[in-house]
Amino acid sequence: MKGLMQDYQLSLDTIFRRAEQFYPDKTVHTGGPAPITLTYGEWADRTRRLGGVLDTLGISADGRVATFAWNSGRHLELYFAAPCTGRVLHTLNIRLFPDQVVYIANHAEDEVVFVDRSLLGLFLPLLERLPQVRHVVVMDDLPAGAPGAEVPDDPRFHDYEELLAAAAPVEFHVEDENQAAAMCYTSGTTGNPKGVVYSHRSTWLHSIGVLTNSGIGLAETDTVMPVVPMFHANAWGLAHAAPMAGASLVFPGPDMSPAGILKLLQEQEVTLSAGVPTIWQGLLPLLDGVELPKLRRIPCGGSAVPEALSEAFRLKLGRPILQAWGMTETSPVATASHVPTRSKGLPEEEQAHLRARAGLSLPGVEVRIVEPGSITPLPWDDEATGELQVRGAWIAAEYYRPDDGAQLNTEDGWMKTGDVAAIDQYGSVRIVDRTKDLVKSGGEWISSVELENLLMAHPAVKEAAVIGVPHPRWDERPLACIVLQEGSTATGEDILDYLRPLVAKWWLPDAVEFIDEVPKTSVGKFSKKDLRTRFANYHLK
Repeated sequence: MKGLMQDYQLSLDTIFRRAEQFYPDKTVHTGGPAPITLTYGEWADRTRRLGGVLDTLGISADGRVATFAWNSGRHLELYFAAPCTGRVLHTLNIRLFPDQVVYIANHAEDEVVFVDRSLLGLFLPLLERLPQVRHVVVMDDLPAGAPGAEVPDDPRFHDYEELLAAAAPVEFHVEDENQAAAMCYTSGTTGNPKGVVYSHRSTWLHSIGVLTNSGIGLAETDTVMPVVPMFHANAWGLAHAAPMAGASLVFPGPDMSPAGILKLLQEQEVTLSAGVPTIWQGLLPLLDGVELPKLRRIPCGGSAVPEALSEAFRLKLGRPILQAWGMTETSPVATASHVPTRSKGLPEEEQAHLRARAGLSLPGVEVRIVEPGSITPLPWDDEATGELQVRGAWIAAEYYRPDDGAQLNTEDGWMKTGDVAAIDQYGSVRIVDRTKDLVKSGGEWISSVELENLLMAHPAVKEAAVIGVPHPRWDERPLACIVLQEGSTATGEDILDYLRPLVAKWWLPDAVEFIDEVPKTSVGKFSKKDLRTRFANYHLK
């Protein structure tokens, strides 16, 4: 017997109309050198006109609409205009190497690219290698008269605001919730970057998951600032969830400096802001004596949140950083950390341990751990560790036209994440490491993440990354790469002495190297691949 419910399509045009009709007075603020504030009503009109622009430019029915842009209100217009007219939004990562951007844009078959003028100098050298791009639309995010790359005298180039002013608004209607809404490429895999294609349905359901208190807990009363880039896995769903809830939005624009972010947190009275750990690490030195009474939640992901960093925010602002976990392939939020009701009476130190976990899977997502190469689940006892696998309503089933035939899912339909994790009896996930970042010493595994979390708690340590380096007897041994706080001093032996009572003897790094900075990936994560290359010939006796 089937249920007798309407066949209501879970598509992004329904989120758009909700924001347009229910919350026209809420605001979308873009910071930076040319700040702009729009109401949702004004944003909605511009977004409908942008849909008309895509028609005028002759973008095909399911054409890929690429962005090469910072977080901004204009970028949010594209987030909805492209999918709500049946096209596919494709956010290009502005921090990738040129060859990677070219590969991704060509692989996705982008027809038009919307480029911030502040980024035009980066984009122009790539254009001759993008034969399928028929139009380039320049979004001027700089003050009048500010220096910037000249827009070429070329019929392919257009001014965003001029196109918008000349366009008529269009109606949005999506026929099929399963059609593609957006795509994003991940470079966290071997070989060329791989495309993940999100449907309207998966994005709609992910937005609901983000809104729940089991997820990010976003509400209509919030003012949300996604510091996580809009080109990184849908801005973690915040750019869809905020309009769905009717929450105001704040975007940093091109000013991603710690001082610029702090200014927006204060002036815009932000209540919820999300970014990778390196963002909050950069902000930490500026928080002495600062009060942010409206800031109630700081979700963090992309890589493991050092417990010391979370606690530093709690001590300075009264609000700890909360870990969330996900990947481009999981839309991305799959788990989120909260201190459960049964644990509220625990000492603060034990609550801090819970906040540093990846936490429970969101409603709509299931998790399991298995032995590598197996589909047999391991026990949830917080001791057994295995590959973390997930399945659910917004989990990718396969990559878009993988050139290496990569298989994302297991034979029984679970997605392989490449992360190693443990799960406790209540279902709380603890990420142990990325498979490729584990250090294998004498046949036993050492978690680089756990060592890094301990090292980051040392008062003299600003950043810490642990990698495995070759060893003639033990196969690999851990090497600690340390960035000291400004004005602090420490020796390698000081660091090791600090670790000795905290870890098993065989986990202790064999050496400590002091470096100026831990290299970062395009989305702000620690790039251990670069460190492994740098120390490839590091010989431990």
